[in-house]
Amino acid sequence: TAPAATAAPAGGRRLVDAAEAGGLKKLTGPGALSDVPVDPGEMTDGMNLVAGNFAAPGSGDGEPVLFEGVDNVPEDTVKRREHLFRGMLDHVRWDFELGVPEAEPVDAGPLGGSVECLLASLAEDGNVVCGWADEGTAAVALFPDSTTAEAAERFVAMRADLER
Repeated sequence: TAPAATAAPAGGRRLVDAAEAGGLKKLTGPGALSDVPVDPGEMTDGMNLVAGNFAAPGSGDGEPVLFEGVDNVPEDTVKRREHLFRGMLDHVRWDFELGVPEAEPVDAGPLGGSVECLLASLAEDGNVVCGWADEGTAAVALFPDSTTAEAAERFVAMRADLER
């Protein structure tokens, strides 16, 4: 399990290892994340990594939402988000010969910064990856079997519980 963030970074906000995010429960036991599937990029002293699988209560065997984020990022957080986007596309085995899915900006919600989502599918729905970047934090989440609009709304709601 990822260590819980403890102190707020100098830049302000930090990520927290929340038991619930955007109405989804962090999976423990059999559905829990056993390792970090996406390279978070270089981790320096003071940075926190938060990762986990989240699912709606009673959602059964559906594929969970995979979240991964870092705080106290020393470089441009938009570049870190791009690194996380590429890692998530690798994780879903996206065929880069098809090109790179274009991330579209979505409403960032009350925490501001920049939030983008991309559809990693040739259909109208499928794997959607959303990511945020703000002063000091960057994160992404994979929403299986979703639409971009549904994923964007859920991601912004999750962010409210995962970033403090």
